[in-house]
Amino acid sequence: MPVKDLARSDTVTADPETPVAELAATMDEENVGSVLITTDGTPVGIVTDRDLTVRVLGAEADPATRTAEDVMTDDLCTIESNAGFYEATSLMAEHGVRRLPVCEGETLVGIITADDLTELLADEQQQLGDVIRAQRPEY
Repeated sequence: MPVKDLARSDTVTADPETPVAELAATMDEENVGSVLITTDGTPVGIVTDRDLTVRVLGAEADPATRTAEDVMTDDLCTIESNAGFYEATSLMAEHGVRRLPVCEGETLVGIITADDLTELLADEQQQLGDVIRAQRPEY
């Protein structure tokens, strides 16, 4: 199954100059744990709720002076939209990430998360369980 069929297209994005307080407010409003940082539609970084905790609060940095560019992870691991489910899981495991921006070339088209993949696997397991229950005799 291609990642484009699984990815969320309603990605939450911000510019590198966005203040960290605004990023935190956006995460709260959108009920997400990350914001993709983009320049002209190209992902250049990601800021997660953990980044805000560790790189701002934990570092005792002044949130009023910090921007997305100051705290973002900029060595992004991305995946092409036509890549498969297993490639996504392999990339996440190999790079130790829970979120993969989905791109077509340089352009951001979505995001897929470990939670999305776990939910898909749970749905598949449920369907398999239904097949097994339908075929076994009653006890």
